[in-house]
Amino acid sequence: MHGSTTGQPRCLRQASFAQRASGIVFRSDGDGGLFAAILCLALIEQTKRSALGASVAVKVNKRLLGLCITYLQREDCGCKVNLDFCSTQNLIILARSIISSKPACVLTDPETLHISKLAVQAFLLAIPCGNPGIVTLGRTVIVSVEGHSVLHSAVFPGLLVDTTDVSCISKTDKLHSTPLSIVLFSASLAGDLPDLGNGTIEVHPGADTDSQILDELLELGKQVVKDEVKLFVCQKVIHPLLHQYLRNHGVIVIERLGITLMEPMVQLTGAQPVATLHTAIPAKAYGKVGDLSIMQFGSKTMLHLIPAGESAICTMVLCHRNETMLNELKVVCQKTEHVLRLTLREPSALLGGGCTETHLAAYIRHKSMNEVTHAASVLGCSQTDFLLGMEGFCRSLESVATTLQHGGESSLIDLTHAHHWTLAADVMKEPIEDSLGVCGCGVVQSSPGKKWTHLNTQHADISPAPLSRDTTLQPCVLDSFPVKLNALQVAVETANLALDVRYIIQDVN
Repeated sequence: MHGSTTGQPRCLRQASFAQRASGIVFRSDGDGGLFAAILCLALIEQTKRSALGASVAVKVNKRLLGLCITYLQREDCGCKVNLDFCSTQNLIILARSIISSKPACVLTDPETLHISKLAVQAFLLAIPCGNPGIVTLGRTVIVSVEGHSVLHSAVFPGLLVDTTDVSCISKTDKLHSTPLSIVLFSASLAGDLPDLGNGTIEVHPGADTDSQILDELLELGKQVVKDEVKLFVCQKVIHPLLHQYLRNHGVIVIERLGITLMEPMVQLTGAQPVATLHTAIPAKAYGKVGDLSIMQFGSKTMLHLIPAGESAICTMVLCHRNETMLNELKVVCQKTEHVLRLTLREPSALLGGGCTETHLAAYIRHKSMNEVTHAASVLGCSQTDFLLGMEGFCRSLESVATTLQHGGESSLIDLTHAHHWTLAADVMKEPIEDSLGVCGCGVVQSSPGKKWTHLNTQHADISPAPLSRDTTLQPCVLDSFPVKLNALQVAVETANLALDVRYIIQDVN
């Protein structure tokens, strides 16, 4: 998958889905915790340093948070980027920003880009395109393969499941007379009495219970063969005799599927899980599979179930050099999938690299300076106190940007667009623009006409200028809009809660 376009027909369907998905309820934001923690602590520290009253600081923080949210939600916000579902470019940048921020994955730049493209590909494959009305997002199933290069990772439409029944595929007649019929059992077929599922079974006095249950299983196998089922799947264990009977009649058997793959299997095939073997299998319980193939990944032999029609189920095969890195990579890919799904509700992203924080701080300073009299009157405090609280709030935002530096670099802000810039510690030459290149997010380039100053230092009030529409530079770092907006609210509200504490009760026992 490349970073160009996904194709016009699918693009239009994606945009339509984004509109219909506005009512989807998502889980709590899965990232942004570090941002929230740093900003929260900075707000508390700035208040203590300024000797501003806690009650005044709380009121100022609430007001400035409202200004931030209002500005970020505006269409002309200078640090927001609209995500176009007709192109994967910004989606890949967003995914790459998340993945590259997790060093425990130990990825090279080519590996990071490769996984980012796969994450976006899986995200798009999990979106149903042709279903009108209520939309249900599909699933991405992750399969881990240890001991192989990350670049061997891949995404496949459909479902990959472990199987040992490989030889049966080549021997099965008419296997490729698609679509193939499938039956799915959620009850155990091991033949144990407690695991027979719902329903009742009559046991006659003196009868051999094990033989009677085995007869029931074989009758089940005969019905499946008669109904020309080609794929027999069980969530739990299948009795060896039933397993052998099915194989002898050309039926491919998958057992121990596991509960986690049951829902994707249902979505892929349309089969209804059978919870008991006491009644005949109803015709509506059968599902369909478009085709089958065998895939080999290292020591794993997997059966690839290809959907009969369009399906929103796909499988991501993740490879890495050892188990620890592989587990980290799996968690990061799941988090990336969650963040990408949030873009369906809010198709926007924020500029990364510290540029959103510095730009937002400059905007709040400029906005507050122009309405200081009105704001102080509304909050019931002096203009001096309001300005102290405002400066602490803005410095707290800027301090989040400075935490991105880890090698002694200096953080700068340009006095035109108010973006964040990094100056290496060993740079001594002038003019400074020769050493800066581009800003943290990558959309602003240095030029002789620009002026810079160090972050968290006094400088003239500026109104951040909007970016030129004809710029050829693309952002290299993007942050999730809903995740950062949520983290901003959590940080301010948590800081206010801590500042508002008047009494501490300590148990000395």
